[in-house]
Amino acid sequence: MLSYRHGFHAGNHADVLKHIVLVHLMRYLTQKVKPLWFIDTHAGAAAYALDEGYATKNAEYESGIARLWGRADLPQPLADYVEQVRVLNPDGVLRRYPGSPQLAMQLLRKQDRLRLFELHSSESRLLQQYFRDDAPRAIVQAGDGFAGLQSVLPPPSRRALVLIDPSYEDKADYRHVLAALRDAQKRFRAGVYAIWYPQVQRRESRQFPGELKQLQEKDWLHVALTVKKSAAGGLGLHGSGMFILNPPWLLPKAVELAMPHLAQALAQDSSAGFTLECELA
Repeated sequence: MLSYRHGFHAGNHADVLKHIVLVHLMRYLTQKVKPLWFIDTHAGAAAYALDEGYATKNAEYESGIARLWGRADLPQPLADYVEQVRVLNPDGVLRRYPGSPQLAMQLLRKQDRLRLFELHSSESRLLQQYFRDDAPRAIVQAGDGFAGLQSVLPPPSRRALVLIDPSYEDKADYRHVLAALRDAQKRFRAGVYAIWYPQVQRRESRQFPGELKQLQEKDWLHVALTVKKSAAGGLGLHGSGMFILNPPWLLPKAVELAMPHLAQALAQDSSAGFTLECELA
């Protein structure tokens, strides 16, 4: 688990899905004057180079953000997301990709707060260096994000967007996410919780959406993007999903508009498609 480096996967189809949802959530939640806390339990690095280092090994961004980069026909939710990636690439050449912490810094206001957790020692040092001049607005803590989440809930403003996106290389992460959410609901039920998960050939992955639905009967949204047929040997990522507890009421419409275009743009074979389901109060 501690060998995982997200830089190898920066800008891939899973990042695209996750960040489209996050951009919409942050834009919506910052419409109220009251401060918003953005809490990321597995923050990774703030931003990633796409033209050197880890990202060049498999160039996963080429079948992710790169397929949207030059298009002028994107529906608004996709265009809003690409606009945020352009902030790091002002000359129009795709060289850098923003992680969730950088997107939050771009979209949140002065009164809002970022609380970022990262267990990987190298990644946490990079993250601390990146935000070294941004305290108290942004505070980075090196350590377990599941435990860290307990320490910041409920936030003083009683408004929070929580992103939970471990690598799931350790299959125990599925269990840890569910336990963290149960505890978070006891501490702060009104929070907006965004959970990312991988589509892989693992029983825990297939069962995970159903287990998340059991956390609360109403007020959830589940969207999943499949980009290709699962590998015969069971290895590799063939898609991913986002599950949101307490989603804003406009999120289903935005996702419904975005997903047909996204599935078509990022398809790697004829098995590509998407799932969208929600239960709102």
